[in-house]
Amino acid sequence: MQIIYIGTIQTPFKDREGMPIQPTGAKDVQGRIIIHPEYEQGLSDIDGFSHLILLYHFHQSKGFNLVITPFMDTQPRGLFSTRAPRRPNPIGLSIVRLVERKENTLDILDIDVLNNTPLIDIKPYVPGFDAKTDNVRSGWLEENQVKAQTITSDSRFI
Repeated sequence: MQIIYIGTIQTPFKDREGMPIQPTGAKDVQGRIIIHPEYEQGLSDIDGFSHLILLYHFHQSKGFNLVITPFMDTQPRGLFSTRAPRRPNPIGLSIVRLVERKENTLDILDIDVLNNTPLIDIKPYVPGFDAKTDNVRSGWLEENQVKAQTITSDSRFI
Protein backbone atom coordinates (compact mmCIF):
# COMPACT_ATOMS: atom_id res chain seq x y z
CA MET A 1 0.00 0.00 0.00
CA GLN A 2 1.30 3.41 -0.91
CA ILE A 3 0.18 6.48 1.02
CA ILE A 4 0.33 9.84 -0.72
CA TYR A 5 0.09 13.03 1.30
CA ILE A 6 -2.57 15.32 -0.14
CA GLY A 7 -1.58 18.33 1.94
CA THR A 8 -0.38 19.70 5.25
CA ILE A 9 -2.18 20.70 8.43
CA GLN A 10 -0.94 23.94 9.97
CA THR A 11 -1.60 24.53 13.67
CA PRO A 12 -0.20 26.64 16.51
CA PHE A 13 1.32 23.52 18.14
CA LYS A 14 5.08 23.43 17.54
CA ASP A 15 5.84 20.91 20.29
CA ARG A 16 4.04 17.67 21.16
CA GLU A 17 4.32 18.22 24.88
CA GLY A 18 1.49 20.35 26.27
CA MET A 19 -0.79 20.17 23.23
CA PRO A 20 -4.41 18.91 23.36
CA ILE A 21 -4.88 15.15 23.14
CA GLN A 22 -8.28 15.26 21.37
CA PRO A 23 -10.30 17.83 19.39
CA THR A 24 -12.57 18.42 22.42
CA GLY A 25 -9.53 19.83 24.21
CA ALA A 26 -8.75 22.05 21.22
CA LYS A 27 -12.11 23.84 21.06
CA ASP A 28 -11.82 26.96 18.88
CA VAL A 29 -8.13 26.35 18.13
CA GLN A 30 -7.57 27.71 14.62
CA GLY A 31 -5.77 25.76 11.98
CA ARG A 32 -5.38 25.62 8.25
CA ILE A 33 -5.16 22.83 5.73
CA ILE A 34 -3.11 23.47 2.62
CA ILE A 35 -4.02 20.97 -0.09
CA HIS A 36 -1.38 20.26 -2.74
CA PRO A 37 -2.44 22.00 -5.97
CA GLU A 38 -2.91 18.74 -7.88
CA TYR A 39 -5.68 17.74 -5.41
CA GLU A 40 -7.49 21.10 -5.24
CA GLN A 41 -10.26 20.01 -7.60
CA GLY A 42 -11.20 17.36 -5.03
CA LEU A 43 -12.31 20.16 -2.69
CA SER A 44 -15.30 20.98 -4.92
CA ASP A 45 -18.52 21.08 -2.86
CA ILE A 46 -16.71 20.69 0.48
CA ASP A 47 -17.89 24.12 1.67
CA GLY A 48 -21.40 22.66 2.13
CA PHE A 49 -20.20 20.67 5.14
CA SER A 50 -19.80 22.05 8.66
CA HIS A 51 -17.40 19.34 9.87
CA LEU A 52 -14.65 17.25 8.30
CA ILE A 53 -12.94 14.02 9.25
CA LEU A 54 -9.18 14.32 8.82
CA LEU A 55 -6.88 11.33 8.47
CA TYR A 56 -3.23 12.17 8.97
CA HIS A 57 0.19 10.73 9.62
CA PHE A 58 1.59 10.88 13.15
CA HIS A 59 4.87 11.84 11.50
CA GLN A 60 6.76 12.45 14.77
CA SER A 61 5.80 9.12 16.36
CA LYS A 62 8.32 6.31 16.27
CA GLY A 63 7.77 2.75 17.43
CA PHE A 64 4.93 1.43 19.58
CA ASN A 65 4.05 -0.77 22.52
CA LEU A 66 0.99 -3.00 22.55
CA VAL A 67 0.26 -2.14 26.18
CA ILE A 68 0.49 1.49 27.27
CA THR A 69 -0.68 3.80 30.03
CA PRO A 70 -2.86 6.35 28.20
CA PHE A 71 -3.07 10.06 28.98
CA MET A 72 -6.51 9.75 30.58
CA ASP A 73 -5.81 6.80 32.87
CA THR A 74 -3.25 5.39 35.28
CA GLN A 75 -3.73 1.73 34.36
CA PRO A 76 -1.99 -0.03 31.47
CA ARG A 77 -4.36 -0.61 28.54
CA GLY A 78 -4.18 -2.42 25.22
CA LEU A 79 -2.99 0.00 22.53
CA PHE A 80 -6.02 -0.61 20.32
CA SER A 81 -8.38 0.44 23.14
CA THR A 82 -6.69 3.87 23.16
CA ARG A 83 -6.03 6.73 20.79
CA ALA A 84 -2.33 6.94 21.62
CA PRO A 85 -0.20 8.28 18.75
CA ARG A 86 2.51 5.60 18.77
CA ARG A 87 0.94 2.81 16.71
CA PRO A 88 2.01 0.11 14.21
CA ASN A 89 0.49 2.31 11.48
CA PRO A 90 0.79 5.87 12.83
CA ILE A 91 -2.49 7.21 11.46
CA GLY A 92 -4.56 9.77 13.34
CA LEU A 93 -8.16 10.89 13.00
CA SER A 94 -9.74 14.19 14.04
CA ILE A 95 -13.13 15.74 13.41
CA VAL A 96 -12.81 19.49 12.88
CA ARG A 97 -15.13 22.37 12.02
CA LEU A 98 -14.78 23.84 8.54
CA VAL A 99 -14.82 27.64 8.63
CA GLU A 100 -14.01 28.55 5.03
CA ARG A 101 -12.48 27.30 1.82
CA LYS A 102 -10.26 29.57 -0.27
CA GLU A 103 -8.98 27.73 -3.35
CA ASN A 104 -6.66 24.99 -2.00
CA THR A 105 -6.83 26.23 1.62
CA LEU A 106 -9.31 25.21 4.30
CA ASP A 107 -9.60 27.25 7.50
CA ILE A 108 -10.63 24.98 10.35
CA LEU A 109 -11.35 25.02 14.09
CA ASP A 110 -10.87 22.46 16.89
CA ILE A 111 -7.61 21.06 15.55
CA ASP A 112 -5.45 19.02 17.91
CA VAL A 113 -2.41 18.04 15.85
CA LEU A 114 1.21 19.11 15.58
CA ASN A 115 2.06 21.89 13.13
CA ASN A 116 2.93 20.69 9.61
CA THR A 117 1.27 17.30 10.07
CA PRO A 118 1.01 15.47 6.73
CA LEU A 119 -2.62 15.02 5.63
CA ILE A 120 -3.62 11.66 4.17
CA ASP A 121 -7.33 12.21 3.46
CA ILE A 122 -10.43 14.30 4.14
CA LYS A 123 -13.93 12.92 4.46
CA PRO A 124 -17.11 14.88 5.16
CA TYR A 125 -18.65 14.30 8.57
CA VAL A 126 -22.26 13.20 8.07
CA PRO A 127 -24.24 12.69 11.29
CA GLY A 128 -26.56 10.19 9.61
CA PHE A 129 -23.54 8.03 8.75
CA ASP A 130 -21.11 8.81 11.55
CA ALA A 131 -23.04 9.59 14.76
CA LYS A 132 -23.90 6.36 16.51
CA THR A 133 -26.47 6.54 19.31
CA ASP A 134 -27.84 3.01 19.80
CA ASN A 135 -26.09 0.77 22.32
CA VAL A 136 -22.89 2.83 22.30
CA ARG A 137 -20.28 1.79 24.89
CA SER A 138 -17.02 3.59 25.59
CA GLY A 139 -15.21 0.91 27.57
CA TRP A 140 -12.68 2.19 30.09
CA LEU A 141 -13.13 5.69 28.64
CA GLU A 142 -16.80 5.89 29.70
CA GLU A 143 -16.02 8.00 32.77
CA ASN A 144 -12.64 9.30 31.62
CA GLN A 145 -13.61 10.83 28.26
CA VAL A 146 -14.40 14.26 29.74
CA LYS A 147 -10.73 14.50 30.78
CA ALA A 148 -9.82 15.05 27.10
CA GLN A 149 -11.07 18.62 27.44
CA THR A 150 -8.36 19.52 29.95
CA ILE A 151 -5.52 16.98 29.80
CA THR A 152 -2.63 17.86 27.52
CA SER A 153 0.11 15.73 26.02
CA ASP A 154 3.19 14.90 28.02
CA SER A 155 6.40 13.11 27.16
CA ARG A 156 5.12 9.54 27.45
CA PHE A 157 4.67 9.05 23.67
CA ILE A 158 7.62 11.12 22.49
